[in-house]
Amino acid sequence: MVGNQKVMERRKNFKKQGLLQLFALSGMLYLFVFAFVPLVGIIMAFKNYTVDQKIIGIFTSEWAGLRHFKDFFNDINFNTIMRNTIVLSVLKLIFSFPMPIIFALMLNEVKNQPFKRFTQTVSYLPHFISWVIVAGLAINFFSTDGIINSLLLWTGLVDQPISFLTSSNNFWPMAVFMDVWKDMGWWTIIFMAAITGIDPTLYEAADLDGAGRLRKMWNITLPSIKGTVTVVLILALGNLFGGGLSGSNFEQSYLLGNTMNFEHSEILQTHIFKTGMVHSRFAYATAVGLIQSFVSLVLIFASNSVSKKISDNSLF
Repeated sequence: MVGNQKVMERRKNFKKQGLLQLFALSGMLYLFVFAFVPLVGIIMAFKNYTVDQKIIGIFTSEWAGLRHFKDFFNDINFNTIMRNTIVLSVLKLIFSFPMPIIFALMLNEVKNQPFKRFTQTVSYLPHFISWVIVAGLAINFFSTDGIINSLLLWTGLVDQPISFLTSSNNFWPMAVFMDVWKDMGWWTIIFMAAITGIDPTLYEAADLDGAGRLRKMWNITLPSIKGTVTVVLILALGNLFGGGLSGSNFEQSYLLGNTMNFEHSEILQTHIFKTGMVHSRFAYATAVGLIQSFVSLVLIFASNSVSKKISDNSLF
């Protein structure tokens, strides 16, 4: 009787939450179809699959073992690709991660609410702009005959146009700059939400003790949001090879990369796309993508473990 009563209560609660359960099931179905089912394709990394074998060839083609992995490590551009991927990702982590935190701290100190809301709105609007459009704007602004070079020449600051987009040495700074501009405001919302949850009595007590703004930031605001900062950092490290917070390495390198800046713009994602989609080497591209996924998995578990030991904050 007790068991039947519990079953009846669960069914009753399920019916009451019917719409919410439908939303949850829809999300689970989406993840199953687009996140779990495609994992079957990983088997291609260990097979001699060719496009003419169609989908069934994923299972019927001959085993290749680790040959595709060896081909990648022996590729003539392996060192360049890995260097660009690591350096670009680390640069974005160094500059893109702290900027939203600093910006959130600055916005929190603004007392003029209309100006605060306006600044926050303007700062996160670029997040909704496609990287295709951003790349088009970058070409118009930073090309040798673009707006920026025209202004620099007109003011006499330079004698000849600067190759912002066609010089290998300028690609990394430009990529980091555009990444910060596009996504800093979006991540600021996360940190601002964490700041608004801080107990205001802490600031009142600090005012009574004569603490200034910088002291309150350091001793109250930052310690209070360290949990949020830790979680975002773990996510950024997990997606380090993808571009950190924004995950935009592929879009930037593919849209703004060219033969003149190849030495600094070619990364893992563009290499995977070109070999897979352009040259139809799907098995090889799957193997390289699996390497990237494995490294990301190791990074997210390692960063989570370190964070848990140091600050007792973690994802799991």
